[in-house]
Amino acid sequence: MIIDSHHHFWIYNPVEYDWIDNDMGRIRGDFLPSTLKNEITAAGVNGVITIQARQTIEETEWILQLAAENDFIKGVVGWIPLVDEHVDDYLGKFQDDQNLKGIRHVLQEEPDPEYMLRNNFNRGIKLLSRYNLVYDILIFERQLTQTIEFVDNHPNQAFILDHIAKPLIKDNIINPWKKNIIELAKRENVCCKISGMVTEANYRNWTVEQLYPYLETVLETFGPERLMFGSDWPVCQVACEYNQWLDIVKEFISGLSTREQENIMGLNAVRIYNLTLIK
Repeated sequence: MIIDSHHHFWIYNPVEYDWIDNDMGRIRGDFLPSTLKNEITAAGVNGVITIQARQTIEETEWILQLAAENDFIKGVVGWIPLVDEHVDDYLGKFQDDQNLKGIRHVLQEEPDPEYMLRNNFNRGIKLLSRYNLVYDILIFERQLTQTIEFVDNHPNQAFILDHIAKPLIKDNIINPWKKNIIELAKRENVCCKISGMVTEANYRNWTVEQLYPYLETVLETFGPERLMFGSDWPVCQVACEYNQWLDIVKEFISGLSTREQENIMGLNAVRIYNLTLIK
């Protein structure tokens, strides 16, 4: 079984998706379930987890509706205003939707490096376990020290680190990212997605060999029980094809036991996101 733990849908417009610059022109378009279904069928992927791409309640409602309409979408990581004083009301609104598995905020875009340490943000995070929701951490590598402190405030909350914290792959810089990843991985309530790496390298000139020091680091630190495959489709398409990234991850973990490979490629996502495979 293969579960793609990280992908997005959107109906493109240049205002809401202004982060898609000219170098990413290939993904200036609509990306919807029918297109992804073709990709995963060809790749032999059994299901996906849809991750929010806009920070609106409407986005969460929309991707939950897509999940209700498409059996191959096994779970959703949505967005709610965690800093809002009525955050519990927002969580309660979705509590009966079994497709909602987690929440994410785009911390990497917050101008305040201490945003994740704010009292109101942490008050919202503390409510997630009540609703059996994980929290996806989206950061740049320079935010890892704050992330360690943030995670330490919530020892009973399940966290998933997106895109291995976006190290400086393009420049082949591994520290202090590696040092901080080693420290973060000591927290057993934190898991990590093998995703989003090729788009942190040079879109056109990256090499598989360039990725390996980063892949080896997360495998050594998180281990096969706390890693999961993710495509970051359609964003990955600015640097590689869906099948290509899947094959890179499969080849990297090919020396592990069959069970360890199965964990990374799907079983960890099922367990950590509490997925229902037959909907």
